[in-house]
Amino acid sequence: MNLDYQNRMAQARLTEISRQLEYKADSPVRHKAFLSYHAVDAEEVLAFVESFGDYFIPRAIGVSEDDPVINSEDSDYIMDRIRTKYLADSTVTIVMVGKCTWARKFVDWEIYSSLRQDKVNRLNGLMAIQLPSGKSAGGTLPARVNDNVIREDGKDIGYARYYAYPNGGATLQSWIQDAYDGRRTRNRLIRNGRARKKINSYCP
Repeated sequence: MNLDYQNRMAQARLTEISRQLEYKADSPVRHKAFLSYHAVDAEEVLAFVESFGDYFIPRAIGVSEDDPVINSEDSDYIMDRIRTKYLADSTVTIVMVGKCTWARKFVDWEIYSSLRQDKVNRLNGLMAIQLPSGKSAGGTLPARVNDNVIREDGKDIGYARYYAYPNGGATLQSWIQDAYDGRRTRNRLIRNGRARKKINSYCP
């Protein structure tokens, strides 16, 4: 079984699980979180959802090359459509950081749309989690996330947070709650002025 096929199957399973968990009633209060990730990490993201899906409602379908929306010449329209079609009613965006997540242009677009706030776009809380493969490969934060993860004297002072892989569901849930609350308490700290990526970067 080749890796590309495995990743496609994992993405399909993520979609199925997302729908199932939305209607799980016997769990604590859960926020709807959009998972932004590189397709090559789909199996790891699936494992994450299977382990922690009781603690949030996953939205795990991102922008793809075959979506006709991305061929529009109107970049604002594209970003609005990403909000309504993909981010939908999510309130927190979790960037799953693997080796090459930083290189994917659609991850940058999803983060950009998460940080927009206007009549169409509702602001999302933003956080990032380092996947196990990202740790072993020295995965780099996507630049737009890095702009918002700011630490000074050991304290987080930016809009977003960057975490190691969680060791338990309650821990993850507290991180998501913090990102959710940050939409109101830290929104003045948002940095979203970076130009959007036009092409995928090379990642060896």
